[in-house]
Amino acid sequence: MCDTQIIRQAGHTYFAKNSDREASEPQVIVRIAPVTNDTATTVQTTYITVPQVPDRFGLILSKPHWIWGAEMGVNDQGVVIGNEAVFTTKIMRKGEALLGMDLLRLGLERGVNARDALTVITNLLETHGQGGPAGYRDKAFRYDNSFIIADAAEAWILETAGRQWAAKKIDTFGAISNCLSIHTDHDLHSEGLQDTDFAARFDTRFMTFMGKARQRRALSTQCLGKLDQGEGASLAAMAANLRRHQSEDENFARHTNGDVCMHAGGLTRPSQSCGSMIAKLGPDQSPQVMVTGTSAPCLSLFKPVSFDFSQPSFLDHAEDQSAQDSGWHHYEYVHRRALFDLGFRCELLASRNEIEEKMLSVFDGGRTVKQADDLARRWHESWYKTARQKPVRFSPLRPYDRFWRKLNVKDEIIDR
Repeated sequence: MCDTQIIRQAGHTYFAKNSDREASEPQVIVRIAPVTNDTATTVQTTYITVPQVPDRFGLILSKPHWIWGAEMGVNDQGVVIGNEAVFTTKIMRKGEALLGMDLLRLGLERGVNARDALTVITNLLETHGQGGPAGYRDKAFRYDNSFIIADAAEAWILETAGRQWAAKKIDTFGAISNCLSIHTDHDLHSEGLQDTDFAARFDTRFMTFMGKARQRRALSTQCLGKLDQGEGASLAAMAANLRRHQSEDENFARHTNGDVCMHAGGLTRPSQSCGSMIAKLGPDQSPQVMVTGTSAPCLSLFKPVSFDFSQPSFLDHAEDQSAQDSGWHHYEYVHRRALFDLGFRCELLASRNEIEEKMLSVFDGGRTVKQADDLARRWHESWYKTARQKPVRFSPLRPYDRFWRKLNVKDEIIDR
């Protein structure tokens, strides 16, 4: 389950996405430099090989460590894409094709603007199809995909069912959340879908209901409406949107699938916000991008990341690097301690709020990305050490505690 938001205001486009995956799945930040005159004729995606192109744009991706593609990303041309699982009547139950995350990465590698990236994705979808095991440990988990695709000038919602698709242009703001939302109001579509109610024809009910997809989309839309009606969009405001819960209850065990910031809690609430991204796109300027690279945006620090590929970042994760060596894995000690230790959590958030202002100052010239990177590295290291000073106390009587204790043992996050 995921939530993706977009709003266009004062000549700029603001993007935000939470990637909700299995709670144990490391989501890493990968920066890929642009490529020109590549002689390779094919590229291996997660499951299948597709034709390669010789020239590709530079990328910033937030991705499950084991998947070739990405949950969300931005290219150096100022195109941003986020994708969502949708559960349609056309899901490929067997076999392997392109995952939605593969389509996202291919769209960013090859798309010079939002409309171009949309065309890349739909052409590949029609040619190769979509599908394959998409879960980390749950290899029976399969789905189709929807996307928000945007640049500084325009934004689109693209929804798919098998090899069929419909796209709708976003005028001011829009959100997607694991359910089809395009009816007969599509501006573009695959062949034969003229006047078709796309959502009515292809959507299903069970997963949409259990995941409270429409409730989350309504919450996202409400947040964006407030920004549009006077509060004003900003990176800080988009981060706040991603941190929204339906309830302000401090006990995460009592939260629900209706939260934009998702906290896993067991069989009926298996999804966890494993990574988050916000971005601001403007004309004739490099995209302003911030990522968590860690679980739970409400407990995480958004950090700036740049397209200066010559400058290393502590966020960088090589595609062949072990997940155990990732910043995501290290921060899980902090995240999982904060779930159960309210005093620790309050201190963490006070510190996070103070330093996040310094992260945001990068974009008004207050400090360099390098300076922000060094600050963020020290902050992460300090809280990692603090989190490991004493073990988390679990109650064997509470299902929520048993769920997380089992994951901690399985993931080797906290000693048994």
